Amino acid sequence: MQWSTDYLLEAYGNTNFRAESVDWPLKDYWDYMEVNQDESPLYLFDHSFVEKMNLKVGNQDGGHYSIPECFEEDLFDVLGNQRPARRWLIIGPKRSGSTFHKDPNATSAWNAVLRGCKYWIMFPPSQASIPPPGVYVSEDQSEVTSPLSIAEWLLEFHAEARQTPGCMEGICKEGEVLHVPSGWWHLVVNLEPSIAITQNFVPRAHLANALAFLKDKPEQVSGFKNDVTDPYALFVNKLGQKHPDLLEEGLAKLETLQANKKRKWAEVVEADEERGFGFGFGDGDDEEVP
Repeated sequence: MQWSTDYLLEAYGNTNFRAESVDWPLKDYWDYMEVNQDESPLYLFDHSFVEKMNLKVGNQDGGHYSIPECFEEDLFDVLGNQRPARRWLIIGPKRSGSTFHKDPNATSAWNAVLRGCKYWIMFPPSQASIPPPGVYVSEDQSEVTSPLSIAEWLLEFHAEARQTPGCMEGICKEGEVLHVPSGWWHLVVNLEPSIAITQNFVPRAHLANALAFLKDKPEQVSGFKNDVTDPYALFVNKLGQKHPDLLEEGLAKLETLQANKKRKWAEVVEADEERGFGFGFGDGDDEEVP
């Protein structure tokens, strides 16, 4: 399939796509892209593009695009039509992008740039769960607060972030694919008008992460249809039917993860109790509070 601007506008110019919270005909959004001077441009991010564009996904004859072979395994496939939203068409002008976030439901992702280029800055998960500089997260990690725009973050925190251990950054150009592992913080900004496809997936290497998220953070689970009331139970049931060995392995790793978290928390509490909390008034006479 051609992914040029001319072809997309000719074939799908009158098709509505989701940009932020608004459904726009593609030709109207493209007009906006060409004239906007916004600091934070509206970003087209549509999860129903395959159906809207009547695309065939796969290597079969007539396939419009295929999943990179190294990312084909997706254990959420066992859910069939009950699986959460997983793929998006992404179109945006220069300066548009996504502020810092982790991908939903502890999934991994791949992002293929079809036109343009994107700047990425990423941070791996840390034992201390410390977010990137300038990003503030609630205790349960359900709310993420950062500067109002990507430009603001780049001006205020970019230099500090680049010196942070684990920081990875780079530019993904047309025809290149980037992998975002489960749990990685990432920010993305388009350096020029860009078109991309991204898809989330659950590989066996991160199955325990997905199980833990679905089980322990049900209020943060997203993308499932309203009739799915217990995603964790559904996933465990379906995975057990098709891949019982993988489920057993994943649940064992989940148990280990949870045990490690409890142990680390106990160590922190014990250290605080031993150390106590001291305060003073500048005269060297500190009082110890247990």
